[in-house]
Amino acid sequence: MSKLLIKNGTAVFTDSVKKCDILVDGDKIAKISENIDMAGVKTIDASELHVFPGLIDMHVHLREPGYEYKEDIASGSAAAVHGGFTQICCMPNTNPVCDNAAVVGYIVARGKEVGLCKVRPIGAITVGEKGEQLAEIGKMKDAGAVAISDDGRPVSDARVMRLAMEYASDFGLICLSHCEDKSLVDGGVVNEGYNSTLAGLKGIPRAAEEIMIAREIILAETLQKRAHICHVSTKGGVQLLREAKARGVAISAETCPHYFTLTDDIVLSYDANTKVNPPVREKEDVEAIKEGLRDGTLDCIVTDHAPHHVDEKSVEYNLAAFGISGIETSFALSYTNLVRGGVLTLEQLAERMSTAPARILNLEGGELKEGGVADIMLADLNEKYVIDSKKFVSKGKNTPFDGTEVYGRVKYTIVDGKIKYSA
Repeated sequence: MSKLLIKNGTAVFTDSVKKCDILVDGDKIAKISENIDMAGVKTIDASELHVFPGLIDMHVHLREPGYEYKEDIASGSAAAVHGGFTQICCMPNTNPVCDNAAVVGYIVARGKEVGLCKVRPIGAITVGEKGEQLAEIGKMKDAGAVAISDDGRPVSDARVMRLAMEYASDFGLICLSHCEDKSLVDGGVVNEGYNSTLAGLKGIPRAAEEIMIAREIILAETLQKRAHICHVSTKGGVQLLREAKARGVAISAETCPHYFTLTDDIVLSYDANTKVNPPVREKEDVEAIKEGLRDGTLDCIVTDHAPHHVDEKSVEYNLAAFGISGIETSFALSYTNLVRGGVLTLEQLAERMSTAPARILNLEGGELKEGGVADIMLADLNEKYVIDSKKFVSKGKNTPFDGTEVYGRVKYTIVDGKIKYSA
């Protein structure tokens, strides 16, 4: 079994940040101590670095099978370790849709074949993501699915979602809900408000998201089942979730860096790289998202990594694809805006980006502890740099953050005790 010693790093634990050495033996963390001396062992000098649990992204789009021209499991995994992620959970809106054991099994096998990060498939809630007939949840679980979702499309029929929550619970899985009332979206492409009027672009009201969040809360409360809300973007959504949690509803939720860093002022550029679903909202929403992350109403930060081919973004705003390629910028944006911005502590950042996703999806990892899996990320938090989409490892270069100055560069990503990325 190969050993690896991380010396003099500043480790971020669930309840503290302290200088220590970490000894990795095989795929496990063997020892954490103030000083570990061991000759003849591969050693990383982490004296200028912070040591985090490997980041876990519970919401990415890898596009394979079917849309490999946008991204594939190999390029997406490479982008993930470049961004500090040791585990990624990929959404099922592929072609064919990941709604059966065969496709789930293919993704698991392909992820292992690539051998960079751990690729965890999310199965579809309904066959073909059509919202009509439940997919074979138990068989997908047996094949390796870690959750179910029709992400990219809402499950509009409340009865179907009720059944999904009940069946998922029986198999120890959770429904990840894409909250969007399509009848209210009605062809909208940006947040409905002053800037949509100014830009002459059709708006998407906050109510389109909030009505569905309210429905999922009511279902979870009525059924006494768990549910998870994807990519929360509105002040009202945060408030609904906060009130539900106060009542003891078993609801969890996520948001993305673009929802706590950008306002819809960006759409006035007509740059289709700013087009995302749900859309970037207004300043009061941004502040509410930050407060939701601070007080734990929003459990985790995900990327909703949505890579697209350049041709799908180099068109008129109304015709462009929704989505941001975000897995390589998430950590730096989150650290810069939330920790340096005084919203979260380092411990809370690690919790939102690693511990909470592991807990919600019942995954191994998510914290640094003796005997735990050796999924580790090391970053230089003092390194300042400018995001350059041309240097992305992902096939998707579509980001509104090109040229943005950030702090926090990932230096090492270690998966199961093996260095999979080093800067």
